[in-house]
Amino acid sequence: MRNECNTRSFAWLGLVALAAFQLSAATAVRAQATRYLGSIAAVNGDTLTVKTDAGDVHQVQVPATAILKRIAPGEKDLSKAEPLEYSSLAVGDRVLITLDPSSTGATPQAARIIAIKQADVAKKKETENAAWSQGVHGLVKSIDTAAGVITVTTRMGPATKDVAVNTSSATVLKRYAPGSVRFDDAQPAPIAAIQPGDQLWARGTKNADGSAIAADGVVSGSFRSIPGQVISTDTAASTVTVKDLATKKPVTVRVTTDAQLRRLDGNMATMLAARLKGNPAGGGRGAYGGGGGSGGQRNMSQGGGPSSGPGGGRMDLETILERAPQIQLSALKKGDAVMIVAAEDASGLSVIKLLAGVEPLLEAPEAQDLLASWSLSSGEGEGAQ
Repeated sequence: MRNECNTRSFAWLGLVALAAFQLSAATAVRAQATRYLGSIAAVNGDTLTVKTDAGDVHQVQVPATAILKRIAPGEKDLSKAEPLEYSSLAVGDRVLITLDPSSTGATPQAARIIAIKQADVAKKKETENAAWSQGVHGLVKSIDTAAGVITVTTRMGPATKDVAVNTSSATVLKRYAPGSVRFDDAQPAPIAAIQPGDQLWARGTKNADGSAIAADGVVSGSFRSIPGQVISTDTAASTVTVKDLATKKPVTVRVTTDAQLRRLDGNMATMLAARLKGNPAGGGRGAYGGGGGSGGQRNMSQGGGPSSGPGGGRMDLETILERAPQIQLSALKKGDAVMIVAAEDASGLSVIKLLAGVEPLLEAPEAQDLLASWSLSSGEGEGAQ
C-alpha cells in the first residue's frame, strides 16, 4: 500500500512539475511575443493586421485605452513621439507594437503603438533626394586624409570642374559594398578607403561659386568603365563578353536583374559626341526629352533614389542617357559598340549600366569618362528603421 501511495505521490508531483514547466514555457513565449516591429497590412475596424520584418503576420486589437504615438523617420528618441489618432493609421505605416500582457481575448490587445507614417517616410526621402541632387557628384581626383579634403572632378557638358569636398568628424562617410550599387548596402568607411578614380557623391552646403562643399554626407565606390565591342552573349547564363578597347582583351560581365541596358540611336550618339567635343551643333535637346530638370533622373537601385545633378549641361546629358530606350540582353549582337559601367567583387564583374549604339562616342576621347560620371546611385533616405 505504501509503495502504491508513493507511486501516486510521485505521479502527482510529476504532473505538477510538468504543468509548472509548461506554464513557465508559455509565459516565456508570451513575454517574447509582447513586442514586435512591422508594417500594417490591413486595417479592419479596431483591429490591425501587421506583417513583421521576419514575415510573420499578427492581428492586434487596438482598444481606446491603448497609447498611440507618431515618431519621425530616423528618430531614435521615443520621448519625441507625438500623440496619434487611431483613424490616421494606414496600410504601409511602420509600427512598433507592445501588447497588453493582461489581455485574455482570442486576439491580443495593444497597450502601445509607436508609428512611423508612410507619408512621413516619403517626405523625408524627397527632402534627402533634393539634398543629394543639389550636392556634388564626380570622380575622385585626390584625397588629403589629414585635412579631410577630397578633390572631385565634376562634368558639366564638355567642361570639367574640380570641387573640394570638405569633411569633418560629423560627416557621415559610407562606401558601396563589393558588387553592390544599392545605397542601403553602403557601409560606414573611413576617408582612407576612398581612392583616386572612385565615384563620389556628397551632400551639404556649397560655397558661393560652387568650388567647395562642406559635406554632411559622402558615399563613394569603385566601378570599372569598359568601352568595347560585343563578342558574344549568353542569355542562359546572363552574361555578355566584350573586347575591352582599352586593354584589347575579352571581358565577360554578368547581367543581373538590377542592370540597366539602353541603346542610343545613331543621330543621338552623333549629337552627344559633338556636344562632348564642345560643338554647339550637338547641343540640341533631342529625341529623348533631355531637359534641364531632374525629372528624368533615377538611381539604379530598385525603389528609386535622388537625382544626381544640379542642372545644366550635365543634367541634359544624363537625362538623355536615362531616357534612351531600354533593351534586353538578347538584343545585343556581335560587333555592337557598347559602354559599360560594372561593379566588381570576388565572383567577377556585374553590369550596372550598359549603353549600346555608341560608335560615335567611342571615337570621341572626351567620351571616355562619360559613363564613369553618369549617375549610378546617389544617396537615398534611411527610411524607417
